[in-house]
Amino acid sequence: MTKVEAIQKVMEDNHGTASLEIIYENIEKYYPAAKNSHEWEAGIRGVLYREIRNNKRFKKIGLSIYALKDYVEEAKPKKDDTVRMHSYIEGICIEIGNFKNFQTYTADPSATYRDNLNLLNIASMNEVPNFSYNEIVQEAKRMDVIWFNQKGLCFPQKIFEVVDSIGTLNGAFNRCLQLKNFRTEFYIVANEQNRNKFNQTLNL
Repeated sequence: MTKVEAIQKVMEDNHGTASLEIIYENIEKYYPAAKNSHEWEAGIRGVLYREIRNNKRFKKIGLSIYALKDYVEEAKPKKDDTVRMHSYIEGICIEIGNFKNFQTYTADPSATYRDNLNLLNIASMNEVPNFSYNEIVQEAKRMDVIWFNQKGLCFPQKIFEVVDSIGTLNGAFNRCLQLKNFRTEFYIVANEQNRNKFNQTLNL
């Protein structure tokens, strides 16, 4: 079996779509020599990009998500579906972090993102590293999405809290305040129509 055939099999096992993480983890089932070279991950991406350029077996449906050419993408969640929308936005934050070469973590790994994928299928980290006191690390584990640096000792670089309502805003702020002594950027991701309410809460 060739490398391209092995990638196709991994996608078929996952209902027609797969993130890079899924491909990396499962390709050896069908192509045992996949990880023999030092730059094996780049080799897999090269195969994917070649097939996409040639309009053959695969297509790209996300920043790090690929699918079989005939795969029909799922519809995006509706605005009033707050549960689906929350995890969908988390997934977008993770995908952007991966694209920008950060290590990514989420507190909601089992939540559904899109196209047969959960957040754990696209986040590059399963656990928060012990970058500080245990109390601070435990609090970090509850944060929606964290981007950690790739090189050297891991520290949180950017944190994203997806807020559905004013009622959950204080909890997001309290979690972020635990990391105020680190060089970490904090982002509240929320509906634009709630901007004024959030600003009022900040000024209290």
